[in-house]
Amino acid sequence: MNYRFLRVLGLTFIGIFSWQAIYSQNIGLVSIKHADEIITVGGQGADLPEFTSKAIQIALDAIKERGGGIVKLNQGTFKITGPVRISDNTSLTGSGKTTILQKCDGFKTSFIIDADWGMLKAEVKDASGFSIGMGIELYDDEHNQGWDVTTAVITDIQGNTIYFDNRTVNDYISSLNGTVTNSFSIIEVVDDENVKISDLVIEGNKNSNDYINGCRGGGIYIHKSKNCIVENVKINEFNGDTFSWQITENITIRGCEAANGNGLGFHPGTGSDHSIVENCVSHHNKGDGIFLCWRVQNGIFRNNTSYANGDNGISIGHKDTDNIFENNHVYENGSHGVLFRNENEQNSGHRNTFTNNVIENNGVSRESAGFYIGGETHDIRIVNNTIRSAGKGNQTIAIFIGKKSSKITTTENKISGSKEIVYEK
Repeated sequence: MNYRFLRVLGLTFIGIFSWQAIYSQNIGLVSIKHADEIITVGGQGADLPEFTSKAIQIALDAIKERGGGIVKLNQGTFKITGPVRISDNTSLTGSGKTTILQKCDGFKTSFIIDADWGMLKAEVKDASGFSIGMGIELYDDEHNQGWDVTTAVITDIQGNTIYFDNRTVNDYISSLNGTVTNSFSIIEVVDDENVKISDLVIEGNKNSNDYINGCRGGGIYIHKSKNCIVENVKINEFNGDTFSWQITENITIRGCEAANGNGLGFHPGTGSDHSIVENCVSHHNKGDGIFLCWRVQNGIFRNNTSYANGDNGISIGHKDTDNIFENNHVYENGSHGVLFRNENEQNSGHRNTFTNNVIENNGVSRESAGFYIGGETHDIRIVNNTIRSAGKGNQTIAIFIGKKSSKITTTENKISGSKEIVYEK
């Protein structure tokens, strides 16, 4: 800040003013004020009338060239053949439930020759179902999970050779069922910040598509990014994790719904710090409703509902520490309401707090607990929650404490319909 110049303008400063407030007052005096750039997509009168992922990406790329802005999707159904990639300082906003991003039908084929580490092309048996701009996933029988798969976008096709924009991260062997499939994230934020995604619906078309693991993809996938907001987005029937964010800082997921996916509902993981998940619903997903993966720390999970998921309502594990869970409703999930996974003392999910939650009627698929605290977990606070079983499900224990867990505070909870606290012998 140039104090001498500001004194020339006759400005005086009071200590309680923030730097941001000072800067805001001076916009239009010492710096140029620009309105947000807005590009509309979809339908007659839009800047880009097509209802395609290509049109959305053209708009996003144009906004990127301008340093940021807003891409507004109008009402209608957009056919998505490749991941919609968002850059810094950009908002992608729909028109609510009438803006639908629909994943195209799936296609996959095998390699003719091995796709070695670091390559930008693959020779495949059949390229007829691929197109330039389409998202793809590469894997084989030994490298088909987690970070081992490669995701990319096709940049060219010559005969049966496809070219793509991300180098392969493993050696994929043709004799081990080396495969290329058009599985991809619908919306993708990678190495970016200050992004907002809001007010739209994603239809994942899971029955026609191959599975993609949440470390590399999701209905919405955020990776190595910070200061992002996802708000009022519903994702239905995605063949993988519905919302996934990995290696992130300050990600807020608000008012969103994860429904009928073939993976996890909400999946913060791999060193995601200061996440906020609030007013969200996760239901009828094959895996856990909310799954904290590795090193999910200092997060707030509040006012969420997790029900009818195939596994646990909430799952906590590897170094997932110092998180707060409040005012959540967790019910009728296949296994435990809340699971602390089996980890050693160095790697357990310590110092997590649960207050004012309702945990009820879980264990629809197997005998379960409202809270199952496994591993060498310590310093867990379970205070002022309602934990009950009312006939549905098989939640036979309110709080199960493993024999290696310690410093578990359980006070002022309202427990009914099951054994209150069971200590493993």
